Amino acid sequence: MKASAGGYARASDLRHALDLLGQAGDAGRVLVGGQSLIAAMNMRLSTGDMLVDISRISGLAGVTQQDGRLRIGALTRHADLGGDPLVGRHAPLLAQAVGHIAHAAIRNRGTIGGALAHADPAAEFPACVLALDATMHLEGPDGARDVAVGDFFIDVFETAIAEGEILTAISLPVAEPAEVQILKEVARRSGDYALAGLCLVRRAAGVRLSALGVGSVPVLAQGAMAALDAGDIDAAVTALRAELDPQSDTQASGGYRKHIAGVLLRRIWDEIGGTA
Repeated sequence: MKASAGGYARASDLRHALDLLGQAGDAGRVLVGGQSLIAAMNMRLSTGDMLVDISRISGLAGVTQQDGRLRIGALTRHADLGGDPLVGRHAPLLAQAVGHIAHAAIRNRGTIGGALAHADPAAEFPACVLALDATMHLEGPDGARDVAVGDFFIDVFETAIAEGEILTAISLPVAEPAEVQILKEVARRSGDYALAGLCLVRRAAGVRLSALGVGSVPVLAQGAMAALDAGDIDAAVTALRAELDPQSDTQASGGYRKHIAGVLLRRIWDEIGGTA
């Protein structure tokens, strides 16, 4: 099949992009790498879209550090994240995720903003930013606003981005001296979506643990986090499995995905030395 688009326009700057989206109404779609959007259009899952290309807007890509925060532009490509020294130092979880994302062609075109706005619950980046306690920066016709990551992911492929808004950047705390960040997942083949995966961030204030591929949105496993902070891995595994509600499909049953999540948590716990 071929895509059925209602139109295409390349935005020259952010204000121009917002104006184009406003004119398009609910048919407006933001286009950057197009790794998910174009595939959906080719399968006629989305038709009649007005594509607003923001890929050449300056200032929406790159990584900077300021005032104890790491800011990542939404147009930063996966491959660039994987090799960025600031990301490697302060958000190695994102660098680890890049190695799990599909294949080189996807990583060279896909952007972190596109992945987060697409909100596939089986993708790595949504779970990563949840574990990292990120803030999502949006720009719309009424100005800029920030959304805490815990309020951003609403349902499968649904986020808090309102009609006419664009995700411009994410920011997160810089890493503490002894901070630990680990991503582990199980997939049938390299490049496939994970059957289940976990992202763990351990800071002085405690552990943050998120899960991917086990629900309609990435899951912040708060019961498991409390048990890990207390140093009880058995209780953490039990709590984690109770907090997850994965669906069964042709790849794995829901029960098997829960089992995998528990196994991954024990592996992570062993890797970090089994201490709170």
